Amino acid sequence: MLQDNDPTAADRKKDHIELALKSQTPDLDNRFYYEPLFAPHPTKTDTWGDFSFLNKKMKNPLWVSSMTGGTAMARTINQNLARACRDFGMGMGLGSCRGLLFSDEYLADFDVRHLIGDDLPLYANLGIAQLEQLIDTNQLHLIDILLDKLKANGLIIHVNPMQEWLQPEGDRFKYSPIQTIETVLNQAKYPIIVKEVGQGFGYQSLKALFQLPLQAIDFAAAKGTNFAKLELLRSSESKQNLFENFVKIGHDAFEMVEMSNQILAELGEKALCQEVIISGGIKDFLDGYYLISKINTASVYGMASGFLTHARGDYETLHAFVSEQVSGLAVAKAYLTLKES
Repeated sequence: MLQDNDPTAADRKKDHIELALKSQTPDLDNRFYYEPLFAPHPTKTDTWGDFSFLNKKMKNPLWVSSMTGGTAMARTINQNLARACRDFGMGMGLGSCRGLLFSDEYLADFDVRHLIGDDLPLYANLGIAQLEQLIDTNQLHLIDILLDKLKANGLIIHVNPMQEWLQPEGDRFKYSPIQTIETVLNQAKYPIIVKEVGQGFGYQSLKALFQLPLQAIDFAAAKGTNFAKLELLRSSESKQNLFENFVKIGHDAFEMVEMSNQILAELGEKALCQEVIISGGIKDFLDGYYLISKINTASVYGMASGFLTHARGDYETLHAFVSEQVSGLAVAKAYLTLKES
C-alpha cells in the first residue's frame, strides 16, 4: 500500500483556500504556447546544453554585457561576474578598457581570465573615439598588447556617437564609425564584436554590420540602460531640456530581431556576420528565451542591469540570482514554444 507521505498537505490546502482569489491571471503573456505534456521537470544541474558561440563552448545562452572598470567597486563586480560565467558556462564582455591602453593602474579591475577559465569567451572593449586616436597615431598595435595582457579572445568596439555628443567631456568623431570599424578590421588578427550603448542600431546600420567579417553584433538596444541619457543627466539643466528628445530615439531588441531576420534573408551568402548578442532591456529569462528563439541566426542574450545589481556584494548573492535565471530558462525551454507573429 502507498504510504501517506505528505506531511505539509494540511498547510498547503489552507494556503490554497486563502490564496485562490489572488491567483487569477487576467493578463496573459501572448508570446508563447504553453505545452505541459512533453518534458519532465528540469533538474538543478540541467543547462541549456553545450553549444558553440564566438568559437567557444558555452553551457547557457547568457552574456554578461560590458559594464565597468576603473572605479572602487569595479574589481569586486568584474571578479564576481567572471566567477558566475565560469560556474554557469556564460560569456563576458569587459567594460571600457581605455585606461589600460597606456597604463596598468587599473589592470586588476579587468584581469579576470584566471577566474572565468580558459574555455569561455572573454572580450575587451574600446570605443570608436579611442580607435580613431590609435589609427591617427599609428598605434593599433596597442590593441594586440591589451588583448594579450587580459588574455582576451577579441575586442568589442562600442559605437556611441550620441553618448559622446551629450557627454560633457565627450570626444568628437572625425570619421564615420563604419570607416573606423573597417580600418580596424583590415588590420586586426583578432575577432571583433560591434555594439551600441543603449539605443540600438537602425536598419541600414545593421545591414552594413552584417556584411562585415565581424565575429558578432551586440544590439545594446533601447529600453535598457541608455548611456546617452546617462551622460545627458550629467549635463546642465539647459542642455537636458534642449536635447532630451534625442535619448527617446532608438530601436528595442524585438524590433532589432525583426530587422535582423529581414536583413539576413535579403543578404543570404553576403551576410558575413552570423552571430548576435541580443541585449538591451531584457528583464529576465522569458525575454531572453523569446528573442533568441525568434532570431534566425546563432545568438545569446545579454543582461547588464540585472547582473550589475547582484554583483556588487558577496558572490553568493550573484550566484543565487544567476541560478534562478538559468532555472527559469530551463523551464521555458521545456514547456514553452513561440507563437507565430
